[in-house]
Order: sequence, then structure tokens, then C-alpha cells
Amino acid sequence: MNNIVAIVGRPNVGKSTFFNRLIQRREAIVDSVSGVTRDRNYGKSEWNGKEFSVIDTGGYVKGSDDIFEGEIRRQVELAIDEADAIIFVVDVEEGITPMDEEVAKLLRKVTKPVLLAVNKVDSGKREQDALEFYNLGLGDYFTIAGMSGSGTGELLDELVKVLPEMPDAVDEEDPLPRFCVVGRPNAGKSSFINALIGEDRFVVTDIAGTTRDAIDTKYNRFGFEFNLVDTAGIRRKAKVKEDLEFYSVMRSVRAIEHSDVCILMIDATRGFEGQDQSIFWLAEKNRKGIVILVNKWDLVEKDTMSTRDYEAKIREQLQPFTDVPILFVSALTKQRLLKALEEAVKVFESRKQRISTSKFNEHMLKIIETMPPPALKGKYVKIKYCMQLPTAVPQFVFFANLPQYVKEPYKRFLENKIRENWNFEGVPIDIYIREK
Repeated sequence: MNNIVAIVGRPNVGKSTFFNRLIQRREAIVDSVSGVTRDRNYGKSEWNGKEFSVIDTGGYVKGSDDIFEGEIRRQVELAIDEADAIIFVVDVEEGITPMDEEVAKLLRKVTKPVLLAVNKVDSGKREQDALEFYNLGLGDYFTIAGMSGSGTGELLDELVKVLPEMPDAVDEEDPLPRFCVVGRPNAGKSSFINALIGEDRFVVTDIAGTTRDAIDTKYNRFGFEFNLVDTAGIRRKAKVKEDLEFYSVMRSVRAIEHSDVCILMIDATRGFEGQDQSIFWLAEKNRKGIVILVNKWDLVEKDTMSTRDYEAKIREQLQPFTDVPILFVSALTKQRLLKALEEAVKVFESRKQRISTSKFNEHMLKIIETMPPPALKGKYVKIKYCMQLPTAVPQFVFFANLPQYVKEPYKRFLENKIRENWNFEGVPIDIYIREK
């Protein structure tokens, strides 16, 4: 399992630039996922062989400067609750502001590692100016320049040193698939699990966020056996306003990284909102199987929208990854819950499937022959061989004479053809073009 590192600080100190620098180091190489720039607040990073997840809290704060203070304080509190380490970014140009002092006050009480990063330090004079940040009472600081990246190395050296050891994600003793139930607070996650288990294993009330931690339940009924993880989107009620996106996302990060299939519950009466989308792209980016359950369908006025219209609307927002099962359920009346489980099991099986190289070539090369990649600058791309890689999630490689000329639309075409011929519903797949 990965550690979670939260980047906090007031607006416009350069948190996002710093965040982008952290995740690019890895994303450019590993996560070359097309078209998924929607969720810029979460990414994976790696330094000195240690991998960790990074959350930029800045992306979740909405509103103008004057209403920021309460928001930021809340986010820092959440970061303190949920993250394993915190990087507090300040701006040398503006010096210490009252809001910085406010954040520092919260961070001084924390037992978790807190690293202070003084940003925009790109000259000797600025190095001098940075000295005043000792006054925040957080001890030594690191001077960085987010734009050029100078100083980031020293900061990351220290970060990986202070990150706590995490248990390995794979429990050798427990080969059972892990299904996690994720979604925004109050979408009905605990009710769904109670309905399945047939006992009130979780306390369910109508107050958003009464479940505090991800809880595992071994589930064995109707011939299915797996671990069910209830992340229930969750927070301490006293601390958080109803719709603070940051929390559900932060809460879901760990559960998603640690599961095989994510069952994303959305509230039919609210629609597929920003927060649901963030969680969806989080699961997609982590290459997990995904099933979407539209819960509370019994509460929707049926004359306003049919399931077909509702489903079409969701799929529109999922593009380009639209091959995902969407089911309409009610945790209250137990309608279609077993169907939802069957779907999750199917997605789990699809994610594990292996296509033999001979069969894959026989099929795909015919398609490529009839529809080859478009020529570029008068040069023709030839693909002569392809195979599925022996990885935990489905990845396919196509060997070509000029891989750099194969663009995204053609990769999508290949992906669609794979999906037409083999069932990968609910499973993200990667397509690589390599030199033969």
C-alpha cells in the first residue's frame, strides 16, 4: 500500500506547480494514460524507489479569497486526519501571512511528519528572505522553486526518509478478491453492504459519514467469496461541511489502491456529480475494475427520466472509457443487489483474463490490415505483431516500424476492437506501441 502525502497551503503559493512536478516525474513514464487530465488533484509519485500517492488540496477549494480561510482550515484538518505526511507550501515573495500562521498553528500540534517548503526561491537574495519562515515554529524549511524544480530533490530525500513503513498491499494468506464500495457520503454504501450481508454489521443512519474507517467483511453467500471493503465516504461530522469533495476522495484513495474492483455508488437523486467523477477517475487511473450502481432509483420521478436516458447521461461524462456496467439499484428495497455482485465478479474475472498470443495476432492483424494507422508525412506505419503483456492488469503491446506516428485516435480504435472481441467491460486497458 502507498503512503498518502498531502500538499497544503493557502491559494497561489504554487502548490499545483509543485504537485505537477512531483507526479510528472512518474506520470510521464508510467501513467501515460490518454485523456485523463480531468483529475489533476491526485497522482502517484516515486522517489529513491519509494512510491507514494500525492494529493493537492488546492484543487478542492472553491470560492473567492475571503471565504477561503474556513475552507483551508478544514482541509488542513482533513489532511492531518488522513495523510501520512504533509508538505506545507508558503511563498517567499509574500512572506508570512496571517493565513500561513493559522495553518502553522494547526500543524504544530501534529505528530505526523510536516515538511515546510518555501517556494519561489530562485536567487541568493530570496534565500535570505526565506529566513523569516523560521518564525512559523515548524523548524527547518526547504527552499524550492516549483517552476524550475530546484530544491525539490532535497525535500523529497527527507520526505521518503520520514514516511512511515506501510504494510504490503498483497496479503499472501488471503487470495480472495477485494471489492471496495466507494462513493460520496450518504450515497448508501453502508446500507448496500448491510443488505448484502443480511445483518447490521455497520451502523447505518441518515447522517452522512457515520463510518469512520474502511472495514473489511469476508463475504460468502450464493457461491461468491470475496472481501467487501466499506470505505463509507466518510468523515467526522463535526469537522466537515456536507459537500467537501476533498474528504471522499482522500478517503477513497487508500481503499481503491488496495482493491481489485471498485463498486461506485451514486445517489440517483443527485446525479453523477463532480465528486463521483473524481472517484471514478481515481479508480480508472489505478487500473481497477469498476461497476457503477445508481442507488435510490426508487426515489426518482420515473416520468422525468428513464433509466436509458439517465445511463446515456452518465456514459457521456465517462468518455473515453464508456465500457462500464451501470446498474440501477435500491439498497433499501434490496432491488438488484445480487445482480450488482454478479457484475463485480464478472469484472474481476475479465480483468484476470489472458488472451493467447496466436489468437490475439490472428484476430487483430486482420483488423489492422483492413484499417492500418493513417500515414504521416508520406510514411506508412506497419504493425506486424502484437501480444498481451504478462501484467496484473490488461495491457497490450503492438510492434510497429514507426511507433511515434501512431496517435491517440488509432490507439482508441485498437482498444475498441479489443473490447468488441473480448469482454473487458468495466476494466481499463492500456495500449502500448513499441518499435519492433
